Amino acid sequence: MSMNTKLYPDSGVELNPRIAKNYDKVMNIGSIGMYSSFIKKAISNMDIRPDDRILDLGCGTGRNANLMLKYLSDKGHITGLDISEHMEKQFLHRFSGDRQVDFINRRIDQPFNLNKSYDKVFISFVIHGFPHEVRDTVIKNAFNNLKPGGSFIILDFGEFDMDKMPWFDRFIFKKIECKYAFDFIKRDWKEILSGYGFGNFAENFYLKKYVRLLRAVKQ
Repeated sequence: MSMNTKLYPDSGVELNPRIAKNYDKVMNIGSIGMYSSFIKKAISNMDIRPDDRILDLGCGTGRNANLMLKYLSDKGHITGLDISEHMEKQFLHRFSGDRQVDFINRRIDQPFNLNKSYDKVFISFVIHGFPHEVRDTVIKNAFNNLKPGGSFIILDFGEFDMDKMPWFDRFIFKKIECKYAFDFIKRDWKEILSGYGFGNFAENFYLKKYVRLLRAVKQ
């Protein structure tokens, strides 16, 4: 998710055009090659069903959507939402001519209703980069666009104490992450999501348990 003028100056998810144009390469280099393998594992843990309709919030270049698409039958569908023109261009190029995937240029941090019900709403490494009051809107958007019994799936940092991290891990985290991420890791996300009407939680952990795939079912 990116734009020319930041709404949240302290955020790390509003990318400048240069990074947006090269986002996949930046992620590969920044993770020392680990991103590709772990994201494949995380997508495999989403429990995607062949006929699922999936809404991908802050979909970026479509890298994750491309992995999810492999689990779908010809009846499944993915809708990607992002505000970045650079991400949109890459997303549409990746899925050119594919009727199972579409893109909507729309902010995910403002209320919206797509007038469709999805089986899964997925968000990857975006929600931590918003002020907490803005996350409220993102969660409500996910809830309102899910079918009853559908899953909101958050791939992002887990909950951990930075003071207990090995010094090098702590140094890297402080160096690359925005201040909103420091707030994100301190919160009890199961309790938060319960307050919005989600339950039946399941989770998988990656990268020394610093990263979590959290699945929450709309009650």
